[in-house]
Amino acid sequence: MRRSRLRHLGLAGLLVLGTLSAVGTLPASAADAPSTPASSSDTQPASAGLLDAMQRDFGLSRAEAEDRLAAERDATGLEPVARRAAGEAFGGSWFDADAGRLTVAVTSDAAPSTLRAVRATGAQVRTVEHSARQLDAAKARVDRLDAPAGVSSWRVDQSANTVVVDVVGGERADNDVQNFLKQAREAGPVTVRSVPSAPQTFAAGTVGGDPYYTGNVRCSIGFSVHGGFVTAGHCGRAGAGVSGWDGSYIGTFQGSSFPDNDYAWVSVGSGWWTVPVVLGWGTVSDQLVRGSNVAPVGASICRSGSTTHWHCGTVLAQNETVNYSDGSVVHQLTKTSVCAEGGDSGGSFISGDQAQGVTSGGWGNCSSGGETWFQPVNEILNRYGLTLHTA
Repeated sequence: MRRSRLRHLGLAGLLVLGTLSAVGTLPASAADAPSTPASSSDTQPASAGLLDAMQRDFGLSRAEAEDRLAAERDATGLEPVARRAAGEAFGGSWFDADAGRLTVAVTSDAAPSTLRAVRATGAQVRTVEHSARQLDAAKARVDRLDAPAGVSSWRVDQSANTVVVDVVGGERADNDVQNFLKQAREAGPVTVRSVPSAPQTFAAGTVGGDPYYTGNVRCSIGFSVHGGFVTAGHCGRAGAGVSGWDGSYIGTFQGSSFPDNDYAWVSVGSGWWTVPVVLGWGTVSDQLVRGSNVAPVGASICRSGSTTHWHCGTVLAQNETVNYSDGSVVHQLTKTSVCAEGGDSGGSFISGDQAQGVTSGGWGNCSSGGETWFQPVNEILNRYGLTLHTA
């Protein structure tokens, strides 16, 4: 069904690319340097399919879905302005879905003029104890610790103004876990949370389906870039050949990094070409990609992958360090409430029409639910000097 539809659209070559592409993560500092901030006035209206998915996955009416997407676009454009206004007192930011506005945390010792400047941008203000710089420094100290298998991940939770460490349920009493938590608390403000299971990457053995194949591994395309596409680094090493859904040769992994990072890019040739589209798999219409402005925590986000196709959720955290069950540690990932399964690795995360990243891994599945991390696309673009293919 997917093949005939793509031929009808004249996008047979996108097929592999279209499966989902997200490109790169930025280091914490790079993540807030996308392209020109988007605004609701210069962004194309959301497609009917995207609105349908928002209604299904968030329980919204059509009007509520339209309003939320418009508010998220405004918040995405506002964030860098409000961050600059807060200066050294900046404590983080996130999208408040209930209020439909960006919230900016400002330290309690900030001057009244700073508070006024942040409010003047249109953002809500919350007073907190620790600055974003202090929290990032605490997380960096935790990053230097040796995490046991019972520790799932850790990140800065800006709304809670703390570093949150996730521990697999049933493993909290483990001596190695307890020792890690003791050292983590010495690094700065830390809160511990229990999670159901350890995260794992979402590569899969060769089974009939779509995306692309390297060796006996099936993964999903992230986003088209000029000359190829971006995907997850754990899907293949530099020099590995890649074939498409029909078994024909696509190209070669030109660069790959895993662990520490989880990104890669694949050159495209042999009759394949790139287009700025993420597949909707019949659940929604195929989505055009128009940029890579970073969606804030709290914003809605959707994922496309070759196994579970199209699902939506919320951005839960940014710059999270993940300790996968095989011992691979990956830094600077973004956590979401979107589900995923084996074979979805490398696929696209997109918010509205803005590329966000490529699927790395997670826990759970799309029957019972779970959480999934992605590698931000902008870091991938910056690392390899790539240009996102946009409409």
